[in-house]
Amino acid sequence: MKEIKKLLICGGGMMGKGIAQIFSIKKDLKIIIYDKFDVDVHNGIRANMTQLKEKGIVTEEEITDRLSRISFTKDFYSDIVKDSDMVIECVLEIMELKQDLFAELENILAEDAIFCTNTSVMSPTEISKKLKHKERLVGTHFWNPAFLIPLVEVVKSDYSKDEVVQQVYNILIEVGKKAVICKKDVPGFIANRMQHALWREAIYIVEAGIADAKTVDDAVKYSFGLRLPQLAPMENADMVGTDLTYNIHNYVLRNLCNSTEPSPLLKELYEKGDLGFKTGKGFETWTKEEIEKSKSDLIEYLIKMVYGK
Repeated sequence: MKEIKKLLICGGGMMGKGIAQIFSIKKDLKIIIYDKFDVDVHNGIRANMTQLKEKGIVTEEEITDRLSRISFTKDFYSDIVKDSDMVIECVLEIMELKQDLFAELENILAEDAIFCTNTSVMSPTEISKKLKHKERLVGTHFWNPAFLIPLVEVVKSDYSKDEVVQQVYNILIEVGKKAVICKKDVPGFIANRMQHALWREAIYIVEAGIADAKTVDDAVKYSFGLRLPQLAPMENADMVGTDLTYNIHNYVLRNLCNSTEPSPLLKELYEKGDLGFKTGKGFETWTKEEIEKSKSDLIEYLIKMVYGK
């Protein structure tokens, strides 16, 4: 397998900085972040690391050491870009933008460089459309915030070589992620399919007047949501018995929402411009203080879950 000595990250936004932070734990790896705009990647990564430092998870010396392995460039055709062994793309979720980026990377990088696309829903097969060597590209869906959520879905395209998939999986495990392999290129991959099936039913319950939005969230937070990190669906089904699971599904599934279109209620909110935290109103109304508290509480919760701090 190809030895990965230099990692190129295309896109210096929140995900790009978070992914650089993850890989910076690997002492023999150089990391280059490319963006066409000026991005202060070191300060962005330091802000994340400072939260971990305050919890005693990393030291100031470790932060300095890890930042020393990360460089930034706006020059796409520079020598520090051209000899990259592996690329993780973190640009906007625009299909043509991703396709064109990889096509241009193929012109300047070695034929055996590994290409990874960090997309949450787009098809890696379609993203590889303009490549001559489509077998080198896989999906790597990091979850936000990338430096805290362990899961990365390694998504095999219709053309991905098994050895490329395995090598990407291996390096992700090496830097401390919980990598899983999605064997088929399907919309939403693994976790987003399940997440949005839940969201569809949650929104339907509000739309149908069965419960309001806060009640729906409370019902999740104080029941199965508590045990999900320890007892996930397949193990739970085996625990209660596939016979009971069958009987429950035989009764209830016909009554669940099975729409293949976005909810009319969601469409109404979207068209009115009630965009949630972005505007202060969505399914619920949010003050600036409530929005900041929600974001802060999430980071605190994730640090506690991942590091026990």
